[in-house]
Amino acid sequence: MNSKLINKAEKYEYALLNEIAQDSLVTQASLSNQLGIAVGSVNWYIKRLISRGWIKVSHLDRTRLKYDLTQKGMSVFTQRALLYARDSLKVYGEYRNKAKELVLNLQKDGIAKIRLCGEDEMMDILRLTCLEAGIQVVDAPNEQTIEVDGLNYKRT
Repeated sequence: MNSKLINKAEKYEYALLNEIAQDSLVTQASLSNQLGIAVGSVNWYIKRLISRGWIKVSHLDRTRLKYDLTQKGMSVFTQRALLYARDSLKVYGEYRNKAKELVLNLQKDGIAKIRLCGEDEMMDILRLTCLEAGIQVVDAPNEQTIEVDGLNYKRT
């Protein structure tokens, strides 16, 4: 099977686990809206999660179902959350190192004020790194400008 299809399936499975962990009475229609996939696809993914032993279903009445994470499902969900946290910290560390390197270069060049163009996580990290280093972040177009270029910072 194509690895892109596997990753896409895993993405939806983990998203379903997350939603079910937050609300065991969530409906398939609601899950469909939240995940942006067809109700039939939600049903198919839920059946996969049941067959893997990750969730169990209880009938509350004729029309309402309750989904519960099993111990195995909770373990998978927790493991996925830990991997996400680890990966997020790794990315943060990489951005932080790039920001520190840029700030050192700015200091070497005698730049005490900069203008940041853009609003994203990389710019937030750079903004904090500048403040820690005593570099003032201003909104003056005549100051050295920094923007994000892909996964790097660019001086303009």
